Formats: sequence, structure tokens, C-alpha cells
Amino acid sequence: MNTIFWSKFSLAMLLLFGLGQVNASVLVIKHAQAESQNDPRNQYFLDLLRLTLDKTVATDGPYSIQECEQRMPQRRALQQMQKKRCINLVWTMTNTEREQQALAVRIPLLKGLLGQRVLLIRKHDVARFKDIQTLSQLGEMLAGQGMGWPDVDILKANQLPVIEGTLYEGLFGMLQLGRFDYMPRGLSEVEQELNLHPELDLMVEPHLLLSYTAPIYFFVKRDNYHLAARLEKGLRLAIEDGSFDALFKRYRYHELLAQLGQRRVLKLYNVNLPAKTPVGDDSLWVIPERQRSFGQD
Repeated sequence: MNTIFWSKFSLAMLLLFGLGQVNASVLVIKHAQAESQNDPRNQYFLDLLRLTLDKTVATDGPYSIQECEQRMPQRRALQQMQKKRCINLVWTMTNTEREQQALAVRIPLLKGLLGQRVLLIRKHDVARFKDIQTLSQLGEMLAGQGMGWPDVDILKANQLPVIEGTLYEGLFGMLQLGRFDYMPRGLSEVEQELNLHPELDLMVEPHLLLSYTAPIYFFVKRDNYHLAARLEKGLRLAIEDGSFDALFKRYRYHELLAQLGQRRVLKLYNVNLPAKTPVGDDSLWVIPERQRSFGQD
């Protein structure tokens, strides 16, 4: 009786220990929630993250992706990651300060599309923008951006005055109320944002495009070299086998590039573009090098 009992006990302990060993080897990715309930921007990056990690399961093991409880802006998410509070991965636009704070995986997740910006405006203001030809003319109006976004410094460095809002969702109401005149939005963002705010009298300005080099990367904690290496390996495998481009096209991002030829392009200098940005590798960008402005001498 005792022998049977201890045999069953030993087997149970072995199974429990074995399960614990398996779970211990699972990579757990923890990311922040979107900045608001109506923020549509996360889904593409989550799909790309899963694709990236799937590419490396055979060599690096299984993974799990979890969402932290709190909503927070990008700047705070990076701070929380530094302090090891829930978050261990952030996707966000790069700048010099962020690459000093965290470890960047320098593969542009949106292939540079984030830096191609149309203007979200009030419908009744469309005539005010029609004849704008230069940045100095646009500088007579006020732009709106989120507090702490890297774009704020870029706009200001190009003599475009900016009003900052503390909450992403609140920016659309601020524009509607006339707190500022326009809000630069990425080609990959603006259609979904308009669809989520049908009650507001907003539209995409039809003639202008602000263009600057603005890669968005995966960031991890500065000492998390293993995760950074796995992410880079997975992304490069996805680029090589075409699955990165397939996902990009599934989100219709290639279709948006047709707008570039229909707009008056105002190029901006990215004052905070890190020196190690892989600007010379056209395989990582959707816009060829000769058409981009880097903010580097």
C-alpha cells in the first residue's frame, strides 16, 4: 500500500516538476495596452510580433504574449520597462533619447511608412490649406500632437508650432474644438481613426504630405540581448521568406503609397534620428533611399 502510494506521489511530483520546467522555458512577452479603448494602432504590431516569434520557435522555444493591465502612453511604457514593471517589450517610434534608454531592434516595423504624414483637419477649414506650398506657410498654423511623442521635436525643429495633448483620444476633440489647426497622422493610421470618430467634423486634407524618416522599432530593456537577438532573427527571416511583406500588404499599407504621387510633399528634417538608423538598406523601407530625408549630414 505504501509502495503504491509513494509511486503515485513520485509520479505526480515528477509530472509537476516537468511541467514547471516546460513553463519556465516559455518566453513571456508583456506589452502595454493601447492608449485608449478606441486606439486601433496595436493590432498590426501584435500580428507582426506573433509572426516574428513564430519564425524562431524551432530554434528558441515557445512563447506567450500577455497584455499588462494599465493603459499608458509610449513614453511611460518605456519608463515602466526600464523599471521592470510588467512590460518587457514596447513598439514605438525611435529617437536618440529612446535608443539611449532602451535596446532597439533596428528593423522598421512599418517600413518607414509612419513618417509619411497627412493632415487631419476640420472639414470647414479645407480652403485654408489649399494654397500652402511651403513649410513656412504651414508654420502659420498650429499642429497638434501627443505629449512626449518624438514627432513634437521634429515639427518644432522645422519651425512648425505644436500644441501637445496629454491623452491620445483627447487629441481628436481638441482638433474639433479648434485648440489647434491640424494633426499630422501616418498614412497607416488616419483611415481607422476617422472611422472611429464619425461624430466629429474631421477629414484628411487632400493636397499635402509631410515626409520625414521615422522608423518604429521593437524596444526591449537595455540588458535583454537574448530577446533583442531573437526578435531581429525572426524579423529577418520574415523579410527573407516574404511573410513580412505579405502581412504589410494584408493591412493595405502598400495601397496607401499611391497617395504620395498625388500630394505636395513637404520634407522635414528629423533632428533626433539616431546615427545608427539603417537608412542605406532599401530592403527595410517601403520608400527608396533617394526619396527619404534622413536628418543626417
